[in-house]
Amino acid sequence: MHPHPKVRATQEALDSVGALDGSGAPSLVRLLPDAVHTAAAAAAALGVEVGQIANSLVFETADGPLLVLTSGAHRVDTVALAAAIGVTRLRRATPDVVREHTGQVIGGVAPVGHPRPLRTLVDTTLDRYDEIWAAGGVPRAVFSTTYPELLRVTGGTPAKVA
Repeated sequence: MHPHPKVRATQEALDSVGALDGSGAPSLVRLLPDAVHTAAAAAAALGVEVGQIANSLVFETADGPLLVLTSGAHRVDTVALAAAIGVTRLRRATPDVVREHTGQVIGGVAPVGHPRPLRTLVDTTLDRYDEIWAAGGVPRAVFSTTYPELLRVTGGTPAKVA
């Protein structure tokens, strides 16, 4: 069992839905030697393409928080995404809002294991990869998964976000 409560919560959330990694084995959160606060740093630490990193970004809308899981290879086009989902405003959440809705800190926000479910969009660009990596609750924790699994475990909606 992982010693950090946020990592433990992420692993328990993955276990509770039978999440699988890129090889079809159960998804396991692993700790990297150092914190990785960017997609580029995570990709370098894992020896994968930056596009394989699923960034967890929290946005504020008039309808509440929105979790966007986007490929590390690009940035979210907030204007186009807001129009696509029918909201008038879409802005990056402050660190306090991220912590309030996910229970985690920026740089380590996992796609699962939050106090309450969040409306989630999953970048269709991630479907290009057989294996993708997501944060595991703290900035040095990650886990392997696939695009279909990420959609399934988050209840997310596929979306073009860039």
